[in-house]
Amino acid sequence: MSVLVVGSLALDSIETPFGSVTDAVGGSAMYISAAASYFINPIRLVGVVGGDFPKEGFAFLEQRKIELEGLQVVKEGKTFRWSGRYHYERDTLSTDLNVFESFDPVIPDSYRKSRCVCLGNIDPVLQRKVLDQMEKPRVVICDTMNYWIDRKMKELRDTLRLINVLILNDSEARLLSREPNLIKAGRVIRGMGPSVVIVKKGEHGALLMTEQMVFSAPAYPMENIFDPTGAGDSFAGGFAGWLARTDDMSEENLKRAVIYGSTLASFCVERFGVEGISDLTYLQIQDRFREFKELSRFDED
Repeated sequence: MSVLVVGSLALDSIETPFGSVTDAVGGSAMYISAAASYFINPIRLVGVVGGDFPKEGFAFLEQRKIELEGLQVVKEGKTFRWSGRYHYERDTLSTDLNVFESFDPVIPDSYRKSRCVCLGNIDPVLQRKVLDQMEKPRVVICDTMNYWIDRKMKELRDTLRLINVLILNDSEARLLSREPNLIKAGRVIRGMGPSVVIVKKGEHGALLMTEQMVFSAPAYPMENIFDPTGAGDSFAGGFAGWLARTDDMSEENLKRAVIYGSTLASFCVERFGVEGISDLTYLQIQDRFREFKELSRFDED
């Protein structure tokens, strides 16, 4: 099953207790595409960069065999830049949208029959525009963020009616649903359109909720998190990649997809930027997947 990824590409400058990096390639589309590429090809990327986007960024995408026909390059413009500092919380130091401010996603004809669509946390108006150009995708996976929930609730709800899976974090789930309890929040959000809701809880794992099921996935126990940037997008990419690989939306396979998403996120945070998911082997991914399974496995007396 082919995967279409639409989102941001960025140059990130990041400070954490373990070091810093300047102008590292990132953005939601970068992380989602890279994570998904370990499970399925083709991955088709739609986004925009400026003329300053480094050759290393293009080389990374090509190395992961990600199709770039839908990547717009504005040679006279500058790439979206973000800088932040992590301690116990994340502080955004600067955000410069640059060419991303006028991003208008145009889906190439060869991409329009993609079976799986994964939408990064871009403007819900743009998410809807993408879906209007698609030809009956099998599954649509969507991310969002507090900014859009606060400022474009109506547009977001219009988009939610068209998707199958919504992935968001716990604070976003509470804000969107106006419910403090995450189980109730999931029920409210499913009433807005998506049949599957996944709530990411950081170091506390993730909740997968459908009409018939609530599944609580553990987080991988890590003592040192070098860089949390892109972990949520890597989760989405791993989740989407596994679903596309198997073409199976059963509840048991959704559970496996969540664990694969968590697996890719755990690799992501071990290094800066996309380095954590740049050169994995399928065996490494399977080994950690099995470690996840053992985290909550026990025998009855």
